Amino acid sequence: MPCALTANYSQKDCIEGIGGMPEAYIIESGNAEFEETAGVITAITNAPTKKWYHYTFAREVCNAKSTLTTNVQNGTQFHAHEIAIVLNKMKSATRNELKLLSKNNVYIIVKDGNGTWWLFGRQNGLDATGGGSDTGTAAGDRNGYTRTFTSNEPEMEIEVDADLIAALETAGVTP
Repeated sequence: MPCALTANYSQKDCIEGIGGMPEAYIIESGNAEFEETAGVITAITNAPTKKWYHYTFAREVCNAKSTLTTNVQNGTQFHAHEIAIVLNKMKSATRNELKLLSKNNVYIIVKDGNGTWWLFGRQNGLDATGGGSDTGTAAGDRNGYTRTFTSNEPEMEIEVDADLIAALETAGVTP
């Protein structure tokens, strides 16, 4: 039996979106629980003593995406979540934090260029699956780090109520 469609969609009237990912919050998976209402995360409960870590990025260098993969013959479908971050300037403190981050399975909430917050890796968490460091060659080249986080998820990313964001950095708080 087919899945019932529930809404029409038209983009003829208004093209006003913008790309980009200026900031994100990251926490180790298992240290937060989520409540969903009508396709939006409306509550986040952090484990005691745990908080989300805030990352801000240079303009137009990071992105988050979800790619649908379907195998009609096998009757399977999943969404490949991928988040690519760039951190400019090689420093010991950044290196050490990336080393820890890369060893963890994490949840990541990103802010898109339109100011909307999205949770990636909700079911399975995201793992660091790529990245590196680069000194650059010429004076104008990037000196810094890249990391790619991926996960195969049963659903697309999900919107997070913006009112929850301010409390993410407080340990043990339920926004």
